[in-house]
Amino acid sequence: MDDSADDDTPMLGMDLPEAPPAPASSGPYRVLARKYRPQTFAELIGQDAMVKTLGNAIARDRLAHAFLMTGVRGVGKTSTARLIAKALNCIGPDGQGGPTIDPCGVCEPCRAITEGRHIDVIEMDAASNTGVDDVREIIEAVRYAAVSARYKIYIVDEVHMLSRNAFNALLKTLEEPPPHVKFLFATTEVNKVPVTVLSRCQRFDLRRITPDMLFAHFSSILQKEGVEAEAPAIWLIASAAEGSVRDGLSILDQAIAHADLDGGGKVSAEQVRAMLGLSDRSSIAGLMGAILEGNSGGAIDLARAQYALGIEPVAMVRGLMDLTHAITLAKVSRHEDPALAEADRERIGDWAQKLGFAPLNRLWQLLLKGHEEVLRANNPLEHLEMLLLRVIYAASMPDPGELAKLLASGAIPAAPQVAPSPAPAADRASTASAPAAPVDAASEPPAAALTVAQIHQLLESTGNHRLAVDLYDHLRVIELEPGTLVFAPTARLADSFARDLADALLAATGNRWQVRAGGGEGRSSLGQMRAAKLADNDARIRELPVVRAALAAFPDAELEPPGDNRHRSNP
Repeated sequence: MDDSADDDTPMLGMDLPEAPPAPASSGPYRVLARKYRPQTFAELIGQDAMVKTLGNAIARDRLAHAFLMTGVRGVGKTSTARLIAKALNCIGPDGQGGPTIDPCGVCEPCRAITEGRHIDVIEMDAASNTGVDDVREIIEAVRYAAVSARYKIYIVDEVHMLSRNAFNALLKTLEEPPPHVKFLFATTEVNKVPVTVLSRCQRFDLRRITPDMLFAHFSSILQKEGVEAEAPAIWLIASAAEGSVRDGLSILDQAIAHADLDGGGKVSAEQVRAMLGLSDRSSIAGLMGAILEGNSGGAIDLARAQYALGIEPVAMVRGLMDLTHAITLAKVSRHEDPALAEADRERIGDWAQKLGFAPLNRLWQLLLKGHEEVLRANNPLEHLEMLLLRVIYAASMPDPGELAKLLASGAIPAAPQVAPSPAPAADRASTASAPAAPVDAASEPPAAALTVAQIHQLLESTGNHRLAVDLYDHLRVIELEPGTLVFAPTARLADSFARDLADALLAATGNRWQVRAGGGEGRSSLGQMRAAKLADNDARIRELPVVRAALAAFPDAELEPPGDNRHRSNP
């Protein structure tokens, strides 16, 4: 069979015998993915565990009757199946050999399998042969012995594409095949293969190939092809391959064709980056610098300049994500990218020292969400610009922990509480999120102005849970000024409440507070405000036509109140 039908590219090792270049007139050009297909297990890279298992099984004559190779695209599943077929049917140069993990490659079975013309090695594409009738042909043919080989071997590529009925028809034969038959299955989506089939096969999970292995492999191929390439260019190709040798070889083929002939045909990193539509590292670093400096205008200008050069907005977002990831790993001394220049390493290290984990995590989450938005957007550039503004704005905001510390220290004074209007009060959560009014440093009061909700938060954050509960449920404020809190006395507050609250505020803010009981009713407590809001919401819900109709149809029904999400702790 013509091996062009194979949709899985093998992985080659670094010690390949150098093949003499074919003359231009001898035939059409063969792409690198086919030209450097592995012919022995020694030429596979990254699959040592599988090769060792197969070698031991052959040496001990403990061969399974069915094998399943699974893994991502381009890691060598179909090529491995062909190698197994050669290993089982090899007869050696003298014609007297048996199954071996090192097929000779010169005997008639080895050469016939390599050329895809062996009558006893049948390859089937399950994507185009999915029905019961296709499987029935296999079932009927397995009864007959091999014509010239030791084993009759069926290689089924993308086996997960078989229909349910086809799988069921194959089960009995797959479980108890004749001794002269072996099944070799390959799939990229093993989760779609029925468990009944998986249990009848010896499974091998082919691993992704690491970038350093791909770099060495591609460097070896470039040397054999007589093509010069910059090391950063090879690293870019190895990274873009995402663990797939076939993808990497296809990109390498394209990069060689893209190389500037005026420069001697040398593959450069700049050309590869332009070919793949990747954003320049220096431009992405400049964009990251503008984000961290809060320079919104500069960030938008840089994004537009990259867009004018043909860089897609989603590629810029991915570049920012890669840089954020690199900075985060650099903080834990786990960032190793051989393609980086020394200047880029220093810049990433400098950012890693200045930025904390919380801002980096926030930046990552914003970019991750923005990546999906830009990817699906009708106008990606507009979405990218809005994403940059959102990231810049969020980067300047303190996280909740820092905000609590700033409030406690008085570094961010809040606006004094204003008496509520007769209308239903907002709940505590919206009150706590009210923005603080700016205060001139020269006229700053001796104690920071806080709302009742902020005082409640401080008590909770400092572990004064009992005091926080009493304040939330029973404190009716008469006067609240910086450093002064006057409340209406009530039997529900302990006699020591004023002293305990003053001590807690001193410990939390570093400022002394005058806390005392006064005359008058005072404003509603936080708990009463929330209860009033819930009651108002309940009345509004009951007025909805659909709710009125439901209550009329079911007179004994009751509205389930919303969960109490007040920030309270058990005393």
